[in-house]
Formats: sequence, C-alpha cells, structure tokens
Amino acid sequence: MKKLISLFVLLLLIGCKQNSSEKRIPVEPNNGIGDGATPPPVLSFSENIEEAHNKVAFMNRPAISFDIKLQFGGKTSLEGKVSMTTNSSKVRLDRADGASVIYDGEQVHISPASATSDRARFNVFTWQYFFAMPFKLTDPGTVWEEEKNRVLDSLQYQTAKLSFGSNIGDSPDDWYVVYKDPETSRLKAAAYIVTFSKDREKAEEDPHAIVYSDYTNVENVALATKWSFHNWNEENGLGEKLGEAVITNIKFFDPQEGYFTAPADSQVIKK
Repeated sequence: MKKLISLFVLLLLIGCKQNSSEKRIPVEPNNGIGDGATPPPVLSFSENIEEAHNKVAFMNRPAISFDIKLQFGGKTSLEGKVSMTTNSSKVRLDRADGASVIYDGEQVHISPASATSDRARFNVFTWQYFFAMPFKLTDPGTVWEEEKNRVLDSLQYQTAKLSFGSNIGDSPDDWYVVYKDPETSRLKAAAYIVTFSKDREKAEEDPHAIVYSDYTNVENVALATKWSFHNWNEENGLGEKLGEAVITNIKFFDPQEGYFTAPADSQVIKK
C-alpha cells in the first residue's frame, strides 16, 4: 500500500511539473516581443511615439498627400505637393514649377524629361520621410540604442538614437537622435545627419535637427504642420535656426491606377 501511495505522489508531482512547463512563456532571441513578454525600454520608447500619433489609423489608409513650402535662408527652396503610400513604397512630388518626381517602387523618374533634376532624388525621399517619421520608428531594419535624457532648447527630453541596418534605403549610414515630448509622447524633434552624396564621417561634421510643432488631427492621426531646421550638437542641442517648412492641405486618399507611374515623357534619376 505504501508503495502505491508513493507511486501516486510521484505521478502527481510529474503531472504538476508538466502543467507548469506548458504555461511558461518561452524566451526568444528577439527579447520575447510578440509572446507577451515586456519589450525592452528602447523599443517601448519608439512604440510609444508611434502609438501617440496613431500609427494603426495611419497605416490603415492606402495613401496620403500634403502641400509643402520649404524656406532656407529666407528663400523658398521647394514648393509643391507630396503624395505617398503610407508605407512609403511609392512617392510622388509635384513641384510648383510643373515638374513631377515619381518613385514607382523601383526607380525615380522626373517628368517632363527636360525638367531640372537637381536634388530631385533627395527631395522625393527626404521630405516624405520627415513627414512620415513618427510612423516608421519600428520599420524593418531600424536599430535603436542609447536611451537617455538630452537637452533641447534648454529643456531635458527623453531620447534614443536610431540607425539602420545595411542596405536600408538610399542612405543607410544616416542616423537620428529622436526626442519624445514628455507630455504627449509625440515626436518633438530629431537630430540627424545627411549622408546622401557624402560619406558618414563628413556628414557627422555638420549635424542638424528638425523640430516638429503645430500638430493637427487628420482622421484621428496626429501630424505636425510646421517644421523648423537648426544646427545641432550633442552637448547643447539646438543651434542656429536654418529654415522652416509649412505643411498644409493634408489628405488621405485612394490613389487611382497609374498615379505613381511615370508618364512617357520622363527620365530616370539615379543620383
């Protein structure tokens, strides 16, 4: 009888251990994201910003457009309409001078073929990215590090540094220091370098920052309608103001077939 009782207890203990093992959440190499585990602090930082801007609502729409007027040194450097799929897979810039720059998902085209192509590739990629940045912080290839407080305009902000894996976009060597608004968790600013047409070492000699303000709500999505551009350094944050952009006429839309296709009278822009 004692042997039977002992065997019963042994089987009961084994059964309890098996049940406990079945309920345990596995630890995965990706820090457990997606299996119920708490995300690492830096990922929480980026996800909080995306949530504050309502990334889900933004990504549920196929495309968005906005008018942009850029001024540097008191002169207008770009004016036109930017249209983009919300995942940035296709972009169109209709300039005020009548030319259109179109990224069809594979190549950048300018139409008409005789139009001035100076900085066309830079313009079609850069301004749509600054506009959509609050929704791209956890895109594939993003790498986060160095979560800490930094000074911006004499105030302390929670920040983290964003860089990219190899072969991500036109300028994978770019990096950003992202500032989060402590009250709203929205994107407050981003320091950055531009490695387009230059190497990283040279670009890091001249970092800049974009500051987002005058937020508006478009279909429950928070979008900044004013950007200001400044010199920037790690120690003091913002330096001299260099320029600004005004964003107007923001609209989600369903693009018609061929909207992001270059017309016959166009040429490919490779640089």
